[in-house]
Amino acid sequence: MSRTTPTGTPTGGTTGGIPVRARVAVAVLFFANGFLFSNVAPRYPEIKADLSLSNAALGTAIASMPLGALALGLAAGPLIKRFGSAWTAVASQALAGVNILLVGTAPTYALLCAAIFLAGALDAITDVAVNAHGMRVQRRYGRSILNAFHGLWSIGAVTGGLAGAAAAQAGVPLSVHLAVDGALVTAASLVASRFLLPGPDDTEKQPLPPAPEGEPSAGSRRAWLRRPVLVAFAVLGLMTAATAVVEDAPGAWGANYLQNELDTSPFVGGLAFIALQGAQTVGRLLGDRAVQRFGDRATARVGALLVISGTGTALLWPTVPTTVVGFALAGFGIATLIPAAFHAADEVPGLWPGAGITVAAFLLRIGFLTGPPVIGLIADASSIRLGLVLVPVSGLVILLTSGILDARRGHEPAAEWDESRVGAERPATDAVADRADERAVTD
Repeated sequence: MSRTTPTGTPTGGTTGGIPVRARVAVAVLFFANGFLFSNVAPRYPEIKADLSLSNAALGTAIASMPLGALALGLAAGPLIKRFGSAWTAVASQALAGVNILLVGTAPTYALLCAAIFLAGALDAITDVAVNAHGMRVQRRYGRSILNAFHGLWSIGAVTGGLAGAAAAQAGVPLSVHLAVDGALVTAASLVASRFLLPGPDDTEKQPLPPAPEGEPSAGSRRAWLRRPVLVAFAVLGLMTAATAVVEDAPGAWGANYLQNELDTSPFVGGLAFIALQGAQTVGRLLGDRAVQRFGDRATARVGALLVISGTGTALLWPTVPTTVVGFALAGFGIATLIPAAFHAADEVPGLWPGAGITVAAFLLRIGFLTGPPVIGLIADASSIRLGLVLVPVSGLVILLTSGILDARRGHEPAAEWDESRVGAERPATDAVADRADERAVTD
């Protein structure tokens, strides 16, 4: 048995070629990533009171997190290229564990915004790196396991929120609570680092043939600017942004819609968010079996139909039961989409390891940032109900763009070589054309 360090030096972790310990280590990193910042959300009222902030000021500070993710998240690609996904994931998550204490103890508003901005940047880098490493482990397994990792992230987020709420209820000082939170995540990340996979991040990928003379080499600027690569990421961008709209809508507007337009209590108002997140977590834990049996593309299309039918019905016949069930169906429907998009982005030939996931994650975060304001603008002009029509419309976008995803059932082991996937005897970047053209058109 072998295990490894983030530097790529083997020290003991696989069983008969299957990296069991690496899988557990990646699972720990996903759970810890979801757990870390979720501890902060229940303590926001205390942070607001300590710094005497207005609602608008606190909202602006919280908005620093997605801004940090967008501003510095693209650094994940170069960091993975230089240091590898294992080192990048562990280092960024350990730094996030240290930074979390500053979020809770910042003595000034400016430092609070800076700490949350840095938290967003480190979270974005960790997100890309753990997904890149999870993809490596998945290739070793030869079957889909990435959805379960995302399910563990969701469980980590819920667990972190519960831990934060319990600490707040018990009156645990904010500095003590977040110091323990950060120490646990940092320690878990450092321990997990010993069992991550060694070597370069393209070790498990099928080798690409060298580009003929005059053609752009893999990872070069010219390779990025070729039309098939741009088309592939334009389609992936539409799909990930649409997924973000569906995922974020009940959290941003579900309670407002239920309370203000369907006249429910605050508790019932929170059920839209709970229904989507709960169903999404279940879908992620079950999603690997579906992907293994039907493939990313077919699974995404069925999921898109669930989004369209569930939320469309809820908006046509607006009642509390139809709304809660509709958002639950939407959460279950999008459960596998982000892992599938990351997998498709990582498989685009001609790019350095981690680059595709970095871009896909960046486009996803744009969707999270822009979706709620668009719904709000429509709501101001008409109603929240009309604004939420953007959710089934996003389901339609997912359905139309799902052709970019892998149609194959399951994921073949890294040891198997299939020349048709990359186009034997052709430059690496030309192989993108076939895949982009094939996937961008629905069957």
